[in-house]
Amino acid sequence: MKLTIRTTMFVIAALCCISFISVKAQQPLKQPDLSQKASVTQTIGFTNIKITYHRPLVKGRVIWGGLVPYNKVWRAGADENTTIAFSTPVKINGNELPAGKYGLHAIPSENEWTIIFSNDNAAWGSYFYDQSHDALRIQVKPEEAPFNEALTYSFDNPEPVSVTAALYWEKLKVPFKIEVDVNKTVVESMSRELTGHAGFQASAFLQAANYCIGNNYDLEQGLKWVDKSISMNKNFGNVYAKSRLLEKTGKADEAKQLESEAMQIATENDLNSLGSQLTSEKEYDKAIEIFNVNLKSHPNSLRAYTGLANIYSITGNKDLALKNYETAKNLAQDQNTKDGIQKSIDGLK
Repeated sequence: MKLTIRTTMFVIAALCCISFISVKAQQPLKQPDLSQKASVTQTIGFTNIKITYHRPLVKGRVIWGGLVPYNKVWRAGADENTTIAFSTPVKINGNELPAGKYGLHAIPSENEWTIIFSNDNAAWGSYFYDQSHDALRIQVKPEEAPFNEALTYSFDNPEPVSVTAALYWEKLKVPFKIEVDVNKTVVESMSRELTGHAGFQASAFLQAANYCIGNNYDLEQGLKWVDKSISMNKNFGNVYAKSRLLEKTGKADEAKQLESEAMQIATENDLNSLGSQLTSEKEYDKAIEIFNVNLKSHPNSLRAYTGLANIYSITGNKDLALKNYETAKNLAQDQNTKDGIQKSIDGLK
């Protein structure tokens, strides 16, 4: 039987269709993971940290040296790659690690573990692990912990510049410390922001300069920012900030001259705000001086008296704290303010 061209093309198309259906039939349907997927996050300053993993269960099994063999690379979880991501550079147990997303692996042993940060972050478990792709390896000591049926990652002991990441499973805890140069990341972030809409505001440059002052960090950059603020809108805030930066960089005479200039243009609110700022920076002696300067010009400044009372309360001078709170209470014009001050007085008695 002789086939026409049209019939031949129809047969080929039908065979291709059957082949496609056969291939599709072989692909498994999506089903739930046997080990549930989870993630845990932590932010330090402007640095975001995220661990993504799957949570196997103990289910009565011997885990360490059994289900998880000693001295072999393990995926530090179940199923696909456990990953850890950092939005900025960090230190891991004192070792530098660039920003990025890493495959997290481990080599357990009875007394010491190797924790591995791999540049490969999309592998299936540790089956395709390649040591030459390591970004960092560290050694850590496992610790005893209360029983955990499901493998769990946690961020423990949060501090202003650090946190401890820990794996918990069965009766074991495996910790490693993550540290962030918060001041560096904040100053870098501010530098970027100041190239946008914030860069049109003198107050934004002053805010950035005050961050450098308050954290005693990158004072030369702080001087550049405060000079920019002054060039846009000279006022008490930026002139006084420059005097503090000059003082911190060893230029005492210039600092004193600018401080005097700032005081001549300061308002009651300027001085109270400065006193509060210095208090938050724990510059208590200087804050007391500023509040007292304000009271010479504005003897009925309620906020100055409460500011002084707050400092004396913090530093343990109960008598002076009570004296200033009582004066503030007498100056208060409304009952809510009087009641609030009375609570502070009661708390000291």
